[in-house]
Amino acid sequence: MPICVLINVVPLTIWKAVKLYVRLSQHTQNNISHIVLLAKVLLMLSKSLLLQKSVLMDIVPGAFLREINSPDDLKKLEKKQLHKVCNELRQYIIDVVSVHGGHFAASLGVVELSVALHYVYNTPYDQLVWDVGHQAYGHKILTGRRDSFITNRKLGGLSGFPKRSESVYDTFGVGHSSTSISAALGMAMAAKYKGENRKSVAIIGDGSMTAGMAFEAMNHAGVANSDVLIILNDNCMSIDPNVGALKEYLTDISTSPTYNKMKDDVWKVMGKLPVGRRISRTMAHKVADSVKGMVSSSSNLFEALKLRYFGPIDGNNITKLVDTLRDLKNIPGPKILHIITTKGKGYDLAEQDQTKWHAPGLFDKITGEIIKKTYNSPQPPKYQDVFGHTIIELAEMNDKIMGVTPAMPSGSSLKFMMEKMPHRAFDVGICEQHAVTLSAGLATQGMRVFCNIYSSFMQRSFDQVVHDVAIQKLPVVFCLDRAGLVGEDGPTHHGCYDIAYFRCIPNLILSAPMNEKELRNLMYTAQLESTELPFVIRYPRGNGVMPEWKTPLEEIRIGKGRKLKDGEEVAILSYGHPGNFAQAAIRTLRTEGINPAHYDIRFVKPLDEELLHEVFAKYSKIVTVEDGTVIGGFGSAVLEFMAMHDYNSTVKILGIPDRLVEHGTLKELYTECAYDATAIAETVRGLVGASIKANTLIAG
Repeated sequence: MPICVLINVVPLTIWKAVKLYVRLSQHTQNNISHIVLLAKVLLMLSKSLLLQKSVLMDIVPGAFLREINSPDDLKKLEKKQLHKVCNELRQYIIDVVSVHGGHFAASLGVVELSVALHYVYNTPYDQLVWDVGHQAYGHKILTGRRDSFITNRKLGGLSGFPKRSESVYDTFGVGHSSTSISAALGMAMAAKYKGENRKSVAIIGDGSMTAGMAFEAMNHAGVANSDVLIILNDNCMSIDPNVGALKEYLTDISTSPTYNKMKDDVWKVMGKLPVGRRISRTMAHKVADSVKGMVSSSSNLFEALKLRYFGPIDGNNITKLVDTLRDLKNIPGPKILHIITTKGKGYDLAEQDQTKWHAPGLFDKITGEIIKKTYNSPQPPKYQDVFGHTIIELAEMNDKIMGVTPAMPSGSSLKFMMEKMPHRAFDVGICEQHAVTLSAGLATQGMRVFCNIYSSFMQRSFDQVVHDVAIQKLPVVFCLDRAGLVGEDGPTHHGCYDIAYFRCIPNLILSAPMNEKELRNLMYTAQLESTELPFVIRYPRGNGVMPEWKTPLEEIRIGKGRKLKDGEEVAILSYGHPGNFAQAAIRTLRTEGINPAHYDIRFVKPLDEELLHEVFAKYSKIVTVEDGTVIGGFGSAVLEFMAMHDYNSTVKILGIPDRLVEHGTLKELYTECAYDATAIAETVRGLVGASIKANTLIAG
C-alpha cells in the first residue's frame, strides 16, 4: 500500500475505533466488559485495515494525477497535457466510487470544467462556489484530497459535499441546490468593497437554476455590478430529468444553428478588437449586444437581467474551456457562461441512464453490474416505495388525490404515480416553496394533494407552510421522506428539525409511522374528507420492518397513540420508526428480568393526553425515543405535558443531540447519537439500577 494512502487511512480507522470504544464504554458497567469491548474494537480495527489494504492496492491514480497535490502543480502543465489529466481524473473517480460508493455521474460530467477552473483561476484566492456538491469530486481531488478521497462519505472521512472546515478551496458549504450565485455574489461584493482583485465563480446546474433563489440572485447580480461569473452547467439533468420552461428555453439556445453561428462570429469580431483601451471595450460591448439582439432573442432572459451572456460552448472540451475562461477572466462585471456537458461523461452506462447512475452504490466498473446484498429471506421495502405504491392505491379510490414533488420523483417514488397517472402527479423542479403553495392552491379547489418533500428540503419552505397552508387550514398532506438521520449525505441532508419546527405551528397534524402498515394507514386517514387540517407524515430513509407490507387500509383516530406492551417501573415512549429499536431493546432486557412498558405515540400534534396521563400515573421512570432533535422535539413535548399537569417522573430523552451530526452509515450514526437498541437498553438499565441502588440505601 502506498505510504501516502496509509497516512490518510490509518488515522481515520484508528479514530473510528477509538471513538466507538469511548462511546460504547460509557454504557459498560464493569472492567471485564471493558476488556471484551476493547478486544472487539481492536478486531474491527485490524479487519478494517486489511480490507482497505486489499482494496486500495488496485486504486492508483495516473502518472499526471499522482503529481498534482494542489492547483499550483496543475498550472505547471502545458495546455495540451490537460486532456490526459482529465482522462486520469475521470478514471480515478470511477475507480474509487465503484469500490467505496458515492455520487457518480455528476462529477464525471464536469471533469473538464474542474480542471479548467483550477488551471485558469488563482484558487483559493479566486473563489469557486459549487452548487449542491454532487459535482465537486474532481475539485476535491485536485485540491490536495486525492489520497484521502477513498474516505469520502465515511465516518470521520471527507464530506461528500464542499465543506469550509475541510479545505480552504471549499469556499462555501453546500448540500442543497441553488445557493451558489447568492454566495458568489456576496464574495464578489466584498472583494469590490475591500479593493481586492479577487474573482468569484458560481458553478450551477440547469436543474438548480429552476429555484427561485437562483433568479433572485441573478436579479441582484445584474445591478450590483460586481465581478462575478456564473457558469451554467447544462446537462438537462438534476437527479431526474429537468422539467419546466427554463429547460425548453436552454434547449432552444443550445440547438439554434442561426444563433450559434452568429454567436461565433461575434466572438471572432470581439477577439480582433484592441480591448486594452476603454473606447475599444465599449465598442466591443456594443457590437456583441447589437448583433445578438438582431439575430435572436435567446439570450434576452439573462441579458435582460443585465448579465452578459456567453455560450453555449462544449463543456467537455478542455481546450475550449480554458481559452474561454481566460477571455472571461479579463472581462469585468457580472456575466454568465453557458456550457453543455454530459452527465456521466466517460462511463457509457452512466451516460445512457443518468438517473440510475446519479448515486448507484458499489458496482463492478468493468461490467457495470451494481453490487447488491443478497438475502435468504424476503426483505422489507423502502418506506419511499411504500408511499409510492400506496398513493396509487389511494388515487384509484379517490379521484381528488394528486401528487407533487420538487425534483425528486425517483427519490420519493412519486415516479410510479407519474408513470401511471401523469395528469395527477407533478414534478415541479427544484423549488420547494412553489411546491408547497402550488399544493395549497390545488387544495382550495377541493383536491387532496400529497406533497412529498425530503425533510431537510422542507426547511426551505417553512414560511409557505405557515402562511399559505396552516393559516388557511388547507388539508395538504406533507409526506416528509428522509426524516431523521440519512447517513452518508451528512449534516446538510439530515432531517433533524421537522418535529421541532412543525410542532409549534397551529392548525397542523404531525404524525410518524412505526412501520409500513402504519404509514399506509396514516396516508389513508390523511386523505379522508373528515380530515380538515394540514397533515404531516414523516418517515425515515431506507427500509421498514415488514416484508409483507401491503396490509388492508384502516383509518387511524387522529391524535391517538397505542400501548404495545404493559410493563413495570419504566415506560418507553417512542415516536415513529425508532419504536422498532425500542422493541429490540425490550427483547434484550426481558432476558435480564427487566420488563419496561412500550407505547407508540404516533402523533406529536395533537398529543394523546389520555395515554400520557395513563403513563405518568403508572410509571415513575420514562424514556422517550425519537429520530429528531432532542431540543424542541417529541421528548420536549412530553416534558411540557409533565410540567403542565404537575407530574414528577424521571424522564430521559433519546434522540439526535444538540449538535451537528456528521456523515457515516446509519448504523454508525444511530450508535453515535445513542438512540439505537443498545443505547435504549442501557438507559433503561441505568434507570432500574438507580432504583435498586436507592432502595438498597433506604433498606440499609
